[in-house]
Amino acid sequence: NPDKIVIIFEDQRWTYGQLDEYSNRLARYIRTQPMSRGDSVAVIMENRPEYVGTWLGLSKAGFVGALVNTNLRKDVLIHSIKAANSKSVIFGAELRDAIDEIKDKLPGVGLYQSSEKPDTPVVEGAVDLNKSMVNISSDAVEVDLSLGCPRDKLIYIYTSGTTGMPKAAVINNLRYMLMSCGVYYMLGLEHTDRVYDPLPLYHTAGGIIGVGPALCVGITVVLRRKFSASKFWADCIEHRCTVAQYIGEICRFLLSLPPSPNDTAHNVRLMYGNGLRPQIWESFVKRFNVEQIGEFYGATEGNSNLVNIDNRPGAVGFVPRFGDALYRVALLRIDDETGEPVRGPDGLCTRCKPDEPGIFVGKINPKKAVHDFRGYADEKESEKKIIRDVFKKGDRFFNSGDILVMDELGYFYFKDRRGDTFRWKGENVATAEVEAVISNIIGLRDSVVYGVEVINNPNSRASSYIKMF
Repeated sequence: NPDKIVIIFEDQRWTYGQLDEYSNRLARYIRTQPMSRGDSVAVIMENRPEYVGTWLGLSKAGFVGALVNTNLRKDVLIHSIKAANSKSVIFGAELRDAIDEIKDKLPGVGLYQSSEKPDTPVVEGAVDLNKSMVNISSDAVEVDLSLGCPRDKLIYIYTSGTTGMPKAAVINNLRYMLMSCGVYYMLGLEHTDRVYDPLPLYHTAGGIIGVGPALCVGITVVLRRKFSASKFWADCIEHRCTVAQYIGEICRFLLSLPPSPNDTAHNVRLMYGNGLRPQIWESFVKRFNVEQIGEFYGATEGNSNLVNIDNRPGAVGFVPRFGDALYRVALLRIDDETGEPVRGPDGLCTRCKPDEPGIFVGKINPKKAVHDFRGYADEKESEKKIIRDVFKKGDRFFNSGDILVMDELGYFYFKDRRGDTFRWKGENVATAEVEAVISNIIGLRDSVVYGVEVINNPNSRASSYIKMF
């Protein structure tokens, strides 16, 4: 339905027809530029409807949008643009200062400025995208379907950089559809729902899990330029949202606010996202009267995703113990010192027992979209995420780098990221768990915990330092 509203943003209402026309104009214009099919184009702008229309238009034109974090500056921003081998950059006018200070270090890279307001100053050397698209036709773009396939790259989404510089993870057409439709059907969304999405569109949560169901299934999504705890429930009430997204910190921020009539005056029946800590799960649901929590787990680049669809507090997903043959995920026992999988006399890995923490892995099977691993733009970085000879010689598994625990029923619980744990009196202690306990004690303010070496104490190799904001 071209007249149905697809995106609500501030005082704007974009229909599917308007989004289609905008992306068609951009696709037609960008095809006239000196680039080749399959080239990457970095997209750097704040949340707004044009953001979605931009990467969608790039895809229609045969290019791959690289969705760059808007908080990056200088060397890290340059690295992210180059990591995807971007030939051009489309940036929002709000980020023109960030682009202006690095443009001389991007020789040969085309710059295109997208502005919300007319007559906005344009970075020297950049193309005014708004003026360039004025006279471009909005008719459907002719596409030769024989040139593409479902496994072609659609977009790049960057890792958060917790294990080094940001890496450009490959999201192909199938994976985008799988994630978008998976959330819609597994969590019971409906065509009449309105989803509140205050998350950055350059991340998987906001850009795929949030916007994806709107593009793939036909629901309406409400965007916010930047997250605001004080406006969260007010926005949901104003726009009549029935579903809302979160990441763990959002839930903690909301709980830290003084009680308000808005806490239960909304119509949100479902909230989905990742990172809702078990320590605040039940108090969050009770205070804000949310019927269902859809907690999910998965790495942007990974092939092993989980989702909690039955409201079990604290769980990030469920795979029945007998379901291993259908969905090949597992927890591997690891060496506490090296972080490497523990292998038996046969050279194969050891599976964790129930309630035993281990590294979460997923079997790689290129023949099945749900088990495929496309990795990063950098093939060497992709190879680092693969564990070989896991349960039989020659098999390959994606290494999430995350430590999870599975109970005897098959529910999974997030423990920590490998490298974020420290040893204390012979035990592994997860920094995330310590942070959660301290956060509750100090009134839900933030805390950061990390291990430090204890000098001349062989029995306790690490301790923790806490910083409160």
